[in-house]
Amino acid sequence: MSVPGKMHSFFVPGISLIGVGACHGIPHYVHTYHITKPLIVTDKGIVNTGILKIITDILDGDNIPYSIYDKTVPNPTIANIEEGRALYLTAHAQAIIAVGGGSVMDCAKVIGARVAKPRQSVQRMRGLLRVLKRTPLLIAAPTTAGTGSETTLAAVITDSAAHHKYPINDFALIPDYAVLDPELTRGLPPMLTATTGMDALTHAIEAYIGRSTTKLTRAMSEEAATRIVRSLYTAYENGGDMQARADMLRAAYCAGVSFTRSYVGYVHGVAHSLGGQYGVPHGLANAVILPYFLDAYGAACHQKLGRLARIAHVAPESASDREAAEAFIRWIREMNARMGIPEKIPQIRTADIPEMARHAARESNPLYPVPVLMDERQLAQMYVQLMPAKKEENA
Repeated sequence: MSVPGKMHSFFVPGISLIGVGACHGIPHYVHTYHITKPLIVTDKGIVNTGILKIITDILDGDNIPYSIYDKTVPNPTIANIEEGRALYLTAHAQAIIAVGGGSVMDCAKVIGARVAKPRQSVQRMRGLLRVLKRTPLLIAAPTTAGTGSETTLAAVITDSAAHHKYPINDFALIPDYAVLDPELTRGLPPMLTATTGMDALTHAIEAYIGRSTTKLTRAMSEEAATRIVRSLYTAYENGGDMQARADMLRAAYCAGVSFTRSYVGYVHGVAHSLGGQYGVPHGLANAVILPYFLDAYGAACHQKLGRLARIAHVAPESASDREAAEAFIRWIREMNARMGIPEKIPQIRTADIPEMARHAARESNPLYPVPVLMDERQLAQMYVQLMPAKKEENA
């Protein structure tokens, strides 16, 4: 099968279209690669809110035919991947345009991987560098400002039969072009604005406090954190503020660049297990979990987290590393509270904790360069902390 070539370096995601109206540049890339028909990957929510019509009207206006796969669910499943791949093949599509949040982006990435490697199952792509083959041209137009999936090598898929969620990491999954148009996020509900924004902050912080940072990833995390501190609550309170929306899109992109190179940490390992076991939305899980792990890391993360807090203007320049780090953790908890994000995950059941802790440990060790190593027993205790008090008493 002939697959139109990707032009970006595997280490450098393509970002080319930024700002209000950026979506109007999509036809240029369709024509540049001589694509006669793309597959649009999205979800029912994007269709029902009318956001997808912004894209389809542009394609219609340029006489570009397309097919639409709109069955992506919040934690995309292997069934989603196979359905999308089947439509790609029957429609004789030649490229993919992903329009949606992180779940849509992840679904689109793995559809492309399955197109490129039809004999390799999704399960066998799990882990690091299991694709390693040119995938169809992918244009990513995010409708949320959180996952940064439009710039990352990661896709997270749910195995519904096993109640397990796992990442696929491969440079072949990095989209060719990211379309950062704040108009696509205008209608994002306040709670989704909140949780996706805290998701982006989690990416920035976990990449920053880990043990594999570079000059680039530190700069990207610093920019992301600064923009989130400045604009998240404004975007939450006033979804029509296009400057705040644009700030958050750029923040999510920067955080994506950072964690693609420097990885994340235990917050993600635990969040993925909660998504797989209970369907807890990823951004919500990260937002709730983040301060617990920052507290648990303690002095091991104070220097880096304190520096980030001062740069993001969460703490004064005169604050010590410990004071600044603790100020950032307080800011996270207070911002969560202001935006109605809960402090606990009520779905957690004591009987499920050992298995989830195993999954989190397997994903995180030794891949994630965390400040403090934790074993399954220690991770299990973190789940207990995330349970509501009454459930802890009855456990």
